[in-house]
Amino acid sequence: MSGAPEVVGDGVAGHGREGTTPRAGAGAPAGSRIARTFARLRAGGRRALMPFLMAGDPSLADTARFLVHLAAAGADLLEIGVPFSDPIADGPTNQRAAQRALAAGVRLRDVLAMVADVRPHLAQPLVILSYYNPVLRYGLEAFGRDAAAAGVDGVVVPDLPPDDGAPLREAARAHGLDVIFLAAPTSTDARLAAVAAASSGFVYCVSLAGVTGVRARLADDIDGLVARVRRHTALPVCVGFGVSTPEQAAAVARVADGVIVGSAVVAIVEREGAQAAPALEQFVRALRAGVDAGAAAGAPR
Repeated sequence: MSGAPEVVGDGVAGHGREGTTPRAGAGAPAGSRIARTFARLRAGGRRALMPFLMAGDPSLADTARFLVHLAAAGADLLEIGVPFSDPIADGPTNQRAAQRALAAGVRLRDVLAMVADVRPHLAQPLVILSYYNPVLRYGLEAFGRDAAAAGVDGVVVPDLPPDDGAPLREAARAHGLDVIFLAAPTSTDARLAAVAAASSGFVYCVSLAGVTGVRARLADDIDGLVARVRRHTALPVCVGFGVSTPEQAAAVARVADGVIVGSAVVAIVEREGAQAAPALEQFVRALRAGVDAGAAAGAPR
């Protein structure tokens, strides 16, 4: 891999080194790289920043290079999308990115190969976001095995409810992978309890009812949703969907343990193509400042 900042592999200034420690043993996600990262952040009074990239847009080599730049700019965890033809939770920006990657022939197996290639250059946990069909087609046991071997730390499957998630949880956690489920503003308390019970690593809170994408303003009751989720779990609670500016990241970081930013990052890649690295770094540094400001203004965790 070329074009990587010099800081990779030994962690980024201001961020602890997590990537070179051995993987958690089979079936032990509580000691996972994700858990250790949140514990370190919590001890320092900080919140996590987790940018998202669609794998293979504009190429897998570019994705690997961009991930390293995002890490250097201050990302604590990195989320990698697996392109899929029917991404029902994604808005237009991520859909177009998925279509470009699919047109280039990128499949789940290729994404895992890319992760294996970039893993030695990254200290941060890597979280795969995939719809369920590609994982099922790959095979649950094979996916857990190969994802863990590649260096994946967790998996988010937005179209898989916790009620149906036991087979994936079993296959993934047998290899030390965290499985993260989504909580939505429309979720009942019973559903939030199920999401919390099924999740490991963290709980992913969807900030609004709808698909991913840039929004002019955040939903009004993010703090209420986060508080409702916290009643059911001690896991970190991260918020995504609709977070796209440093100001919005700061607002989310006041109440949540982590901030996930997807479409706004993907839009930079769409605009800049293979030359996106400088703009990505600049944007993530601004998000980092926003998250840190929000954490300083929020209640201690």
